[in-house]
Parts: sequence; C-alpha cells; structure tokens
Amino acid sequence: MSNRRRFSIIDAIDDRNLFAPWFKNRTTWAAWFVFLRALFGLPLSASELPLYQECTGRTEPPTAAATEGWLICGRRSGKSFCLALCAVYLAAFHQYQQYLAPGERGTVMVIAADRKQSRVVLRFIRALLLQVPMLRKMVERETAESFDLNNSVTIEVATASYRTTRGYSIVAALLDELAFFRSDDSSANPDTEIIAAIKPAMSTIPNAMLLCASSPYAQRGALFDAFKRHFGQDGDPVLIWRSPTRTMNPTVAQLVIDTAMESDPASAAAEYFAQFRTDVETYISRDVVEAAAIQGRHELPRIEHVRYFGFVDPSGGSSDSMTLAITHMQGSTCIVDLIRERRAPFSPDNVVKEFSDTLKSYGITRIVGDRYGAEWPRERFKVYDIEYRVADKTKSDLYLHLLPLLNSNRIELLDHPRLINQLTGLERRTSRAGRDTIDHVPGGHDDVANAAAGAAVLAAQALAHPEPPIVAPYVAWGRPWNWPGSATDTSAGAGIANTPPPKGYDRPSSAEPWFPYVDKW
Repeated sequence: MSNRRRFSIIDAIDDRNLFAPWFKNRTTWAAWFVFLRALFGLPLSASELPLYQECTGRTEPPTAAATEGWLICGRRSGKSFCLALCAVYLAAFHQYQQYLAPGERGTVMVIAADRKQSRVVLRFIRALLLQVPMLRKMVERETAESFDLNNSVTIEVATASYRTTRGYSIVAALLDELAFFRSDDSSANPDTEIIAAIKPAMSTIPNAMLLCASSPYAQRGALFDAFKRHFGQDGDPVLIWRSPTRTMNPTVAQLVIDTAMESDPASAAAEYFAQFRTDVETYISRDVVEAAAIQGRHELPRIEHVRYFGFVDPSGGSSDSMTLAITHMQGSTCIVDLIRERRAPFSPDNVVKEFSDTLKSYGITRIVGDRYGAEWPRERFKVYDIEYRVADKTKSDLYLHLLPLLNSNRIELLDHPRLINQLTGLERRTSRAGRDTIDHVPGGHDDVANAAAGAAVLAAQALAHPEPPIVAPYVAWGRPWNWPGSATDTSAGAGIANTPPPKGYDRPSSAEPWFPYVDKW
C-alpha cells in the first residue's frame, strides 16, 4: 500500500481481501459504481456515461475527483452504506500525515441526523474495518463512537451539532440524512451551520472531501441550495447526484413504491423519486418572529387586576417536554408573560404541582391544554385546585390563529431562543384535499411553541368575545310597595319597615364566594 493514492475505491471493491465480499450481486450495485467513479474522478465506460448524465444533469464526464459530493437519493437506496464505505476507504487508503502536525490526528467525521441513525452508520463502519483482516490490523483503539487507525487517522461518528466539529482537523466529512438535521437549542439552521463549521476544519487538508447524502425534503436548506447551485454544471468540483430509489437499489419492490404513491403522492415523490416537496412551506419567516420578541425580556411579573390565561402542553415525562405558557391582553396586543419547560425525563406529578403553583401566582385557576393522556391531566391538576379543560382547537388550528397576531405585530414574545426556533421551524403542509396543516418538521419538537400559541389564542379570543364580569349583587334595604310590614301595609304589625338597615349593608362581605372576582363596587 505504499502508493495509496493510486489505489482507487473501485480497486478496493474488486479486491477479494477487502470489500468484494459485500458486493455479491454486483448488478444491483451498478449505479453506485458509476457514482463512485464520478466522485473520485475515475474514467467512465460508454455504458456508464448515460446514467452519469441522467443523475448529474451534466454532459461531460468528470476529469478530476470532486471536492464535494451531494447524494440526493430515495429511501432504501443504500446511502448510509455508501457513506460508511467511503469513510473507511478514505481513512485507510488516503495519505494525510504530511498535512498534520506532530501528534495531531486527522478525523474522518461521519455526522448523522440522530443517535439512531448514527448507530446504523457505525455498524457498517465496524463491519468494514473489523471483518477485513488487512484493515483490522490498522485499528489501534476502538471506542463506542470512534476508531483510531495506525496512520494518524480517526473515524468518528457524531450526531448533528455544529459544536461537534470544533477543535478537529477534518480530512473528510460525511453527513447522513442532511435534510433532516434538527436542533431545538440555539441553532435555527443546523445543516448550514454544521457545514459552515466543518469547512474551516478542512481548510488545511488539500485533498479533504465533503460528502452529503440525504433523501430530499422541502425546498430549503443546504441540500436544496446545493442542488440549485451545482446540479448540471459541467466541470464543477461540487458533484450533485440525484436518483430515485430503484435506480440505486433495484431490489426494492416496485409494489412498495406503488402503494406509497397511492397513499400520499407528494410524500412518495420525495421518499422514492428524490423530488423536493412542493407541498411543504415555511410557516413564518424568522424575521417576523424575531421582530415580535422583546430583547432582554425573559419573564414578566403579575400585574394586579389583570386577567391572565394559561395553556399547558402535557407530557408523560419520558420523551417530550411538558410546557406552560401564560399570557394577557394589553389593549389589542397579546403579551406573553411566562414560559416554563421541563425536559424529559421528569416526574409528571412534580411538574403538575410546580405549574399549579405558578398558575396560582398569576391568579389562574382554570387552564386549557391538549388531549394528551385522556383524563390524566384533568385529574392531576384538580388535586391542586386547577381546572383543566381540553382545547377546542387542534394544534394546527392554534398555529393558524397565531399567524395573524405575528404578522400584524399584535403579540409580544419573550426573548426565548427555543420558542423562536420552534416557531420558525414549523411548516405548512397542504393535503390532497387542499387543507393546510401546520406542524413541526419530521424529527423536530414544538412543545414550547404549542403552549405559547395556545395561551396567545386564548387571550385574543377573550378580547374578541369577553365574558360578562362577575359583580356583587345590589341589595336595596327596605320593603317593596305593599310588602307585609311596609308603609303601605295596613295589616297588623305594620311599621317594622322603619327599622334602620344594618351597618355596612351597602358593602359586600368578603366571606361571599364571589368576592374575589368582583370588578367594581
């Protein structure tokens, strides 16, 4: 292996001592071989050129290896295995030591959408390394998420976060299911931010490679942007390869695809035909949401004689967060006063007690929430003297009613990064029947956004349809005309109407149950 640069990935696939055992039925891998030749700038045969032209939109064959490769392929096409294969090949057969400082290690970093997906890629990498005797000898150390090789290269698998790339010298970065990278923390666009963090870490490695693979989704994000910029561009060092599932993996049954197309054509077109969805749009722009957020305002105290509204998004405590939002109206503007989130894992009973105490501190004894858990939320909040009512609107309807408040500047949000990111991460989908629904993106969360939207809509509805105030009954001391004992009564006992009224008769007693709710006296 002294001249590793000339040993191509196709050579490694053909070698019985390396990767050949994983390609028993080579005809089913034919499209992948064409892609790998194009990615690494290897010659294409006359029979391979038409597929290359179809999947890249180019007319001229490649003359050099790509610096970036973007795979836009349908589900079950073999993307994750291809990434693992490239990771092992680059780590084992490319030379990077001349670009590294003494003691420094180059990293082939594989980034997946979540831990589950990262485990899939890691299993492929482990098999390719440890089941090949020649490569197993190169492994100096194995951890739960990485392999250190004896050539100063480490293969490491991580989940999607721009923070995971800091401090590395990255010789190759391979991103799996890029279109589904999600973040609820401080990153609103995790795919673009991860790539922006990776490229400086690759800048000192002249032969570094970026390889991104994903099924397509909405017409936004890094994957769609790369497709718009580079697809069909001859001579471009950024290679875009778009192909349906069965082109890359003909073993997928056509019946599976036909059934999916019949059930949901828009989804199936993306999942199996690598088409970006046209029925998915962004719910609202980030500029609008950020304009509604009051910088530096994180929570507001209670104001006396103000009516507050509370909305809860319950959770069982094992996966999703449990959230609470409190709002009030100030003129025609909705003010978000408070947001509470308890992330899993947690004790639901403890959180119910905590939220109940918070609600009472704002004078709230009746809240609204979604239908989660049947009677569980109602029963637990009742223990703490909080009436829990199920919302009469779906989550999607709440977001639809929130939209005009945001667009007309009639709501003031807290300076809450997760709220802002979850609102801007929502998307509007149009069903086959033409009905719009709004929800979080696949793999995303909207617990904070749901509570805030619910509380805001409650407050806005109360302004439009105010409840009549509860006032003290007015008691006039005395007797009606001709009432027994009145001045007009001539019967026996007349004259008691002149009895003086008791002291304080014109003021309500604080013992009355309605006393705290009286608006004016």
